[in-house]
Amino acid sequence: MRVVLVSALAPPLPARARDDKSTPLWSPRRLTNTGLTGLPGGTPREPVRHCSAPEDSLFVFSSLNSYLFPGTVRSRDMSRKRHRLVPEPFGLKRRRERGDVEVDSLRGESGSARAAVAELVRLFPRVLFEDALPPIVLRSQVYSLVPDRTVADLQLKALQEQGEIRIIQLGFDLDAQGIIFTEDYRTRVLKACDGRPYAGAVQKFLASVLPACSDLSFQQDQMTQTFGFRDPEITQLVNAGVLTVRDAGSWWLAVPGAGRFIKYFVKGRQAVLGMVRKAKYRELLLSELLGRRVPAAVRLGLAYHVHDLIGAQLVDCVSTTSGTLLRLPET
Repeated sequence: MRVVLVSALAPPLPARARDDKSTPLWSPRRLTNTGLTGLPGGTPREPVRHCSAPEDSLFVFSSLNSYLFPGTVRSRDMSRKRHRLVPEPFGLKRRRERGDVEVDSLRGESGSARAAVAELVRLFPRVLFEDALPPIVLRSQVYSLVPDRTVADLQLKALQEQGEIRIIQLGFDLDAQGIIFTEDYRTRVLKACDGRPYAGAVQKFLASVLPACSDLSFQQDQMTQTFGFRDPEITQLVNAGVLTVRDAGSWWLAVPGAGRFIKYFVKGRQAVLGMVRKAKYRELLLSELLGRRVPAAVRLGLAYHVHDLIGAQLVDCVSTTSGTLLRLPET
């Protein structure tokens, strides 16, 4: 192949050569008349240099065109670069928006309280308690998925009266109430009391009291006169963890082994609140919070505690273009 080097000091084209449009640009006649260096007809005083060039005349034409009009090649290159670069930011934006929608669905919309309880039950870490504890959902967590608290309370009350769920007092706070599906409660309590001295009293309680009374607490007259329990049997129920003392002559409904859950819950709540408190301006994007490494104190999972923080109004939810922002309330 041979490349023809064109001198920048070539003399102007003769009038006859410029007007001769019938002769192709790459013909020897035109190249001779232009006075290009290295071709016949060039300036004798200028050195003649030769190197390999393609035999194809079309390549010669395109090379000359690129030399005479370099801006066209640069424009095409820049156009191709813009074509590659422009869609990328929009593609990132679309992916980011889809991610925000998935994360923000954690907050939920107005819906069924039963569906909310069923969804929250799936977040409960059964393996942590070796499946010995029934899945416990807090009332505050239901509020995060059913923002209308009046509707949520009415639906939970209906489920309680129908015997589908049981509500227990967790004890670490007056407003802290746990929600358990009745069948899960019955199964775990029987398993926990199997082979124990108080198994008979527990079975009697599950068969007579649980289906007939949906209250959170029980009075002594109710237990002795209505359901026929003697004082020693009530003491066995307390030892089994099915009842806890509320005051003299009154007991809360309880779950055997729930103390371990309460301990993990209180520590986890404080740890997640601390993550928001330590953030800049005491606020943190929900997506960023869920994407962080889980602290050792959060044994129940970040999502489990985030539902509690939102429903208990321990953090304010602010909608932004980047997603839901969790912010500590002004004190």
